[in-house]
Amino acid sequence: MGVIETEGLTKRYGSVSAVEDLDLTVEEGEVFGFLGPNGAGKSTTIDVLLDFVRPTAGTAEVLGYDAQESPTAIHQRVGILPEGYGLYDRLSGRKHVEFMIDSKDATDDPDRILELVGLESADADRAVGGYSKGMAQRLVLGMALVGDPDLLILDEPSTGLDPNGAREVRRIVRELADGGTTVFFSSHVLGQVEAVCDRVGIMQNGRLVAEDSIEGLRDAVGTGSSIELVVDSVPERIESVDIEGVSEIVVTDTTIRATCLDPGAKVAVLDRVRSEGATVRDLTTRESSLEDLFASYTVDGTKETEDEGVTA
Repeated sequence: MGVIETEGLTKRYGSVSAVEDLDLTVEEGEVFGFLGPNGAGKSTTIDVLLDFVRPTAGTAEVLGYDAQESPTAIHQRVGILPEGYGLYDRLSGRKHVEFMIDSKDATDDPDRILELVGLESADADRAVGGYSKGMAQRLVLGMALVGDPDLLILDEPSTGLDPNGAREVRRIVRELADGGTTVFFSSHVLGQVEAVCDRVGIMQNGRLVAEDSIEGLRDAVGTGSSIELVVDSVPERIESVDIEGVSEIVVTDTTIRATCLDPGAKVAVLDRVRSEGATVRDLTTRESSLEDLFASYTVDGTKETEDEGVTA
């Protein structure tokens, strides 16, 4: 049984489907990236998992509990960094962490939590109304870590963070996962997801259109990797040459670019171009990024439910 299990999960607002027939499993100890354009259904899915909204149809289980029947039990074992969090401006950062410790009846040391997320003592004792966006984001992440949660749900965790802060979030996430914590990581920042996630799911118009490891998605959509050769002259008909493991060859001026489904095919492309008499002056190889894969699944256009007055 997965840490998160949904079956046929659906949430409609009138005639608008924010989430439609979602079957999703997140396994224990993995970092799962939950992706999609604005309005794709990511935040709505999280809201249902935490019983902030009720589904129209289907089921959702978190840590073995029905999300609608046992939300309190779930919240005690889950750390949450919501996208639209609220803080009390007049309270200090330390008071926020202490409040969360009391709420969860936990035994955490607030100073350790604050140090973990990079908030210094002087900042921790200041009222959060004077915090920058990045400092507030660090504080809420610290609050989510209280109680050593079995599941950490992060909704856009890098918002407002500088590159160093974003790097720290990745480090914390990986350390937690290595210690057995499951992390559900919803983000628009594809580089962050690619750097830290074991598997990803891509939402589009309320539906899960892909779910796999990044390598698995590469294989599924055929983006693979590429080799780009700058040559003195392009051999005739090189674009129509059949090379095993190569899905496409594109020629532009004196540049030959081949998309390779098999990494070993790059050498075959290089050898074939040379055997045709061309001199290679420069060579560049590249793995398809998560951004490439994301575009492959969402390039046909997005329908943001905000247009209908609903935020998904």
